[in-house]
Amino acid sequence: MSTAGRSGPRAAPERPTARGAAPSPRGERLPSWLLVPALIAVLLLVLPFVALLVRLDWATVPAAVTSPAALQALGLSLVTATIATALCALLGIPLAVVIARSPAGLAAVLRTVTTLPLVLPPLVGGIALLALLGRNGLLGATLAIAGIQIPFTTTAVVIAQAFVALPFLVISIEGALRAIGTEHEHVAAGLGAGRFTVFRRVTLPLAAPGLVAGTVLCFARALGEFGATALFAGNSAGVTRTMPLAIYTAFNGAGVEEDTAIALSLMLILVAVAALVLVRGWRPGAVR
Repeated sequence: MSTAGRSGPRAAPERPTARGAAPSPRGERLPSWLLVPALIAVLLLVLPFVALLVRLDWATVPAAVTSPAALQALGLSLVTATIATALCALLGIPLAVVIARSPAGLAAVLRTVTTLPLVLPPLVGGIALLALLGRNGLLGATLAIAGIQIPFTTTAVVIAQAFVALPFLVISIEGALRAIGTEHEHVAAGLGAGRFTVFRRVTLPLAAPGLVAGTVLCFARALGEFGATALFAGNSAGVTRTMPLAIYTAFNGAGVEEDTAIALSLMLILVAVAALVLVRGWRPGAVR
């Protein structure tokens, strides 16, 4: 028998690649016509932040971020965003479970309602909240008779932040719940566990990555909320002026110096980056 007959299978010929292509993470090569618009997209996202860093007078940063106005806005933002995130968790976790475990038709309706604040301009959210809770609003008129005023208070800030941030929490948790399915819950129920025990000991631990990711994104979104807060809560220093409103006030020539506004902007950017890093670390199968 010839040695040619004993040889192993021949290696598959290499796939031809386009000239000027770059290797992708999967070992394939990307065509150059994809790389050019991708580079432009990256520059579009990065250059504004680079310009912000270049424009900032770094010598004034310590004084800017420690000024009374900046610390007041930062403290109010952190407190209200934390309360809004807790409120979103209290309401959003049950809503996410209901959506994930409901029939397809009902789940689609609930999912649409939940994601509506994501696609609406924030100013529309502020107008809607005023229509509901304003002095002459649907519920606000009754509250006004009882002597309860919500608009233009710190409570209004929390409500506005929760309104725009809740979808981030619900979507993250619902996606995690749909990914894990119901098999483990059925097994636990078959072993005699009650519904609350199954929820506490099985459902929540399995959905923990989505819960953490949603909570972090929810907090970051609440911290950066501007439009709904401006209309529904106003811009009163020490009461409703959060970091985004302080930045807006600075560039309209009152209350805060421009260097402080840029420093506050950098703080918000750092919070957003930290949120994305935490989400990436907790995402199942994430590359760390």
